[in-house]
Amino acid sequence: MGTTLTPEFWERFAVLLVAAMAVTFVLAALFDTLVVRLTNRGGHRPPTPPAQAAYRPTPRHPRMPVRG
Repeated sequence: MGTTLTPEFWERFAVLLVAAMAVTFVLAALFDTLVVRLTNRGGHRPPTPPAQAAYRPTPRHPRMPVRG
């Protein structure tokens, strides 16, 4: 008892496949835009002061060059 795939099935299959691909593309574009906007929104914060360099005392005796 086998079933045959009628032309009506293939037509409906093609329509549904194209519709699913379109929905996927639109949703991906919308979510990408949302992520980009949320990422760029972080630039409106006040700037943080620069971090101070670590304290490094100067050596008392200069180093001697190594002869090789």
